[in-house]
Amino acid sequence: MPSPPLVVVVTGMSGAGKSTALRALEDMRFYCVDNLPTPLIRETLEVCAAGGLARIALGLDVRVRGFFEQAGTLLDEIRQRDGLELRVLCLDATDEALLRRYSETRRPHPLSVSEGNDGTAAAVLDGIRSERERLGPLRARATHIIDTTNLSAHDLRRSIVAMLGPAEQLPRMSTRLLSFGFKYGMPVDADVVFDVRFLDNPHHIPALRELPGTHPNVAAHVLGHQDTIEFLDHARGLLGFALPRYEREGKAYLTIAVGCTGGRHRSVAIAERLADELRFSTGFPIRVVHRDLQRDPGNSSEAP
Repeated sequence: MPSPPLVVVVTGMSGAGKSTALRALEDMRFYCVDNLPTPLIRETLEVCAAGGLARIALGLDVRVRGFFEQAGTLLDEIRQRDGLELRVLCLDATDEALLRRYSETRRPHPLSVSEGNDGTAAAVLDGIRSERERLGPLRARATHIIDTTNLSAHDLRRSIVAMLGPAEQLPRMSTRLLSFGFKYGMPVDADVVFDVRFLDNPHHIPALRELPGTHPNVAAHVLGHQDTIEFLDHARGLLGFALPRYEREGKAYLTIAVGCTGGRHRSVAIAERLADELRFSTGFPIRVVHRDLQRDPGNSSEAP
């Protein structure tokens, strides 16, 4: 039997990290809607459910102004509906932390009344206090409260992943293993780069020069050397350690680049083998892309 749709309402103090939380949920495959007027929430959920969306996140804060007072009653109605699982995440921080963040960004608080004679600090603090009072009924309905006073954006993402991750069977981090040639430039989107130009180069063997790294003969030549075996052992150990931690950090996409001179032989063979071994050892879905494999071999003379 399929699980009921999960609805996460993200609310809390302005400046406490709601935008960061919504981005983290979006990376976790939630359909996110921010700053939606309260009267439209019920209709929005019905449309999402009809469209087969099983993970929905709604951002709700004082920017909805006059509608905010209706939010608590509406959440009670949603919680009582059959076929929906509702969680309310409230983000909070101390007044001092919020004031410091507004000072750093130089943005006005949504409820700032007016500028004081000595600048915006007094108005921002008034807005924070007013918002905290208005937020009370919604905070009382929260199923999860996170104090972000001492949390970085990465810490907050980790908290949200830990809160919603294991029980929800989230999709694994999308990992791409990219082979490339240094002579054509480094891939700009690489998170991790391995340089395998120290390995024996099949380009210098006439029988292998025109063959791609995906050819069994080229792969056998590259993978048959002791240096390659030791490199793969070290790379597999490093990535086996790092990949789960990247995922735990909340990273949705990771690109691991393997480069040789022309991107046709050594990097290709290494990327193929490393992807196979990591799929087996980590369980991550790993896609292999050979950026420079199809370049004209006649113009790709390699040097060690």
